[in-house]
Amino acid sequence: MDLALKTLEREFRSEPGSFLLGLRSDLVWDRGAFSKLEKAMRTVCEHLQDAEELPRWLAEGYYHVVTDVPSWTAHPNFPRPEPEEYYNACIERLADLADWFFRGDHAYMEPHTWSEL
Repeated sequence: MDLALKTLEREFRSEPGSFLLGLRSDLVWDRGAFSKLEKAMRTVCEHLQDAEELPRWLAEGYYHVVTDVPSWTAHPNFPRPEPEEYYNACIERLADLADWFFRGDHAYMEPHTWSEL
């Protein structure tokens, strides 16, 4: 969990090399960096799903990701080297993770296996 929290802290601060900084400033969707972000978000959801209180910085970060990434990538001129379905699945995954984070449970029937994106 510590590695996941460090990854999210780096991402939510948009530090150099982060998915969010590359996406926002360079208009580059780094598939590997997205996967790292998504896995860290999922790990944190798993560990905090029974928590009564959530750290504000994490809540702000999840909110930021689920609201800003779709709007940043919605522009018709945003470069999309991958098939459109890939981006749609990623945006849906971010929404699912934010929902899980804030509600404490994901919307899928167990056992559920999260597909790789």
